[in-house]
Amino acid sequence: MRILLVGSGGVGDAVARIAVERDFFELLVVADYDEARAKATVEAATARRPGEGRLVAAQVDASSAEAVEALVREHGATHVLNAVDPRFVMPIFRGAFAAGADYLDMAMSLSQRHPEQPYAETGVKLGDEQFALAQEWEAAGRLALVGIGVEPGLSDVFARYASDHLFSEIDELGTRDGANLAVHDEHGNEVFAPSFSIWTTIEECLNPPVVWEKDRGWFTTPAFSEPEVFEFPEGIGPVECVNVEHEEVLLMPRWLDAKRVTFKYGLGDEFIGVLKTLNTLGLDRTEKVRVGGVEVSPRDVVAACLPDPATIGPRMTGKTCAGLWVTGTGKDGQPRGTYLYHVADNEQTMRDYGAQCVVWQTAVNPVVALELLATGAWSGSGVLAPEAFDAVPFLDLLKAPKPEGYGSPWGMEDRPAAVATGD
Repeated sequence: MRILLVGSGGVGDAVARIAVERDFFELLVVADYDEARAKATVEAATARRPGEGRLVAAQVDASSAEAVEALVREHGATHVLNAVDPRFVMPIFRGAFAAGADYLDMAMSLSQRHPEQPYAETGVKLGDEQFALAQEWEAAGRLALVGIGVEPGLSDVFARYASDHLFSEIDELGTRDGANLAVHDEHGNEVFAPSFSIWTTIEECLNPPVVWEKDRGWFTTPAFSEPEVFEFPEGIGPVECVNVEHEEVLLMPRWLDAKRVTFKYGLGDEFIGVLKTLNTLGLDRTEKVRVGGVEVSPRDVVAACLPDPATIGPRMTGKTCAGLWVTGTGKDGQPRGTYLYHVADNEQTMRDYGAQCVVWQTAVNPVVALELLATGAWSGSGVLAPEAFDAVPFLDLLKAPKPEGYGSPWGMEDRPAAVATGD
């Protein structure tokens, strides 16, 4: 396997640091618009393994399908892993296909609001542009494995596992994400510093959230709707979660049978307040505005003014939890509520990988998936999501101690629905 990794920001950098410990690939090309940043990632990753020579750096314009295609051909890449903002999904997706490579991403093609009823009906949904090309990928015998980060990604693996092994009938597949993370300045004061790309966060949180119901299909709600308090494990505790637009809701119903699919994110009052202010001021816009003779995107300005998520790890404390809350009827015919989850501790990921926990937790899953594809444990063609594959090999490899696996265990709790939701 010869991998082209597009993007060496927080997640891409963590991908390289995780992958370098594994033997399943022959070459990892780390490409970024800023080649110096790609070189820094290669240097940091190779230093983790004496004698390592499989990683090289390159420059690429992720907005150009032709540039991606050329780089794939130059290095004979068999797989392209997209680790940049979702606005670049389609050129990377098309470039990989044109070059005859398989493709993986952690976020899917962008949505567009319904022109008349944005908070009731869907317009162009997340991933629609990619799924529109599924027949072409299948006919070519090529695989596009979409949404294989942590959320989407591991949450979708959990959904397949619950459907196959835990439930005979599913009422709701509810992704629930929460954390107790805090970032401090040099004086110890807590500061506002998102732990993930603010560009992506704005896109997810201010777009109309999508919900799926079996008798209704996909529909939208107002931003931050249906708040609930969810109890997160391993000391994180109760966090208020709200509806957010996310790929799981667009993926799970395509492969799995459930009455309802939701995604709720524990944002917190301060974060919601900041996002609402950005929206009110128009600073969430991607369309460029003229400022002093220069055209700039307001959202790009916001991103440039905030700390790079890849740099805040040393000043961050706490844990983040990604998981799936499933309710319905168990295999024994009795009512069941189960939370399947994965927790990443910032202290541990910084100590072991030099990567803050949110980007590390996102990055580990596509590396696991690539290893399963390399060994043949997973295979397929077309545009497929994690739900299309057997969950057991993935979950076993993720939790198995090193060096056999990745040494990152996942958990499962059975609990009454009333306790889980705080109702």
